[in-house]
Amino acid sequence: MLKNILPRGRSRSLTRTHKVAIAGVGTLGAAAVALTAVPASGQTTTSEAAPTAKVAYSTQQIQDVHAGVTGQLAGASQKVAAIEAKQEAAAKKATAEKKAAAEKAAAKRAAKESTSRSAQRAEVKKAAPKSYPNNLDGWIREARAIMKKHGIPGSYEGIHRNIMRESSGNPKAINDWDINAINGIPSKGLLQVIPPTFEAYHVAGTSKNIYDPVANIVAACNYAADKYGTMDNVDSAY
Repeated sequence: MLKNILPRGRSRSLTRTHKVAIAGVGTLGAAAVALTAVPASGQTTTSEAAPTAKVAYSTQQIQDVHAGVTGQLAGASQKVAAIEAKQEAAAKKATAEKKAAAEKAAAKRAAKESTSRSAQRAEVKKAAPKSYPNNLDGWIREARAIMKKHGIPGSYEGIHRNIMRESSGNPKAINDWDINAINGIPSKGLLQVIPPTFEAYHVAGTSKNIYDPVANIVAACNYAADKYGTMDNVDSAY
C-alpha cells in the first residue's frame, strides 16, 4: 500500500507530510477493525440499524391526567360560583340598603310634612280668635281671658255677682238718678262704670264703647284691682 501512495519517479524518502498522512490512514484502519470486532450482543454495528424503541402506554396515566383536569375544572367552577354568589349577595345588599335609605327618606319627609301640617294647624288655631257666645256667660269668660293676658285679677263668681247687683246683666243699663247722674256723668253698662273711669282704666284691644259688655267688664275689673285689689272684694257700689 505504501508503494501506491508514493508518486513514481520521485525519491523514496518520506517527507514530514507523507508521514502524517500515513499515520492518519493507519488510525482510520484501526478504528474500522475495532468497530468490526464489537460483538453482536452489544447492539453496536455499522451494518445494522438500531431497532425502534417500543412506547409503553398506560391507561392509568391517562386516567390520572383526566382526573387532574377534571379536578381543576371543578375547582375553577367552584371559584366562579363563589364569585357569582358573592356578587349576587353584594347586589342584594346594595338593593336592600337602597330600599332602606328610600324608606328612611320617605319616613323623614312624612314626619316633616306632618310637623309642617301640625305647625300650620297650630298657626291657624292661634290666629283664629276664640269664639264666645253672645250672652252674659260668654262676656264674662271673654273678659277674663283678656284680663289674664294683662294680669288683672277677678274670678268668674266675683264678676258675675257684681254684675247682677249693678245691672242685672243688662249691658245697656244706665243710672240716671244717683249723684253721678246729677253731676252729668251717669254710670253705664254691666258694671255701671262712669265715662271718666272707663276711659282711665280702658284696656287696649277692647272696644272703646262703654256699653260694650266685654270692654265694660275689663275696665271695671281693672279699676277694682287698682282700688280694692280685685273685683272679688267689691260687695257694694264702688
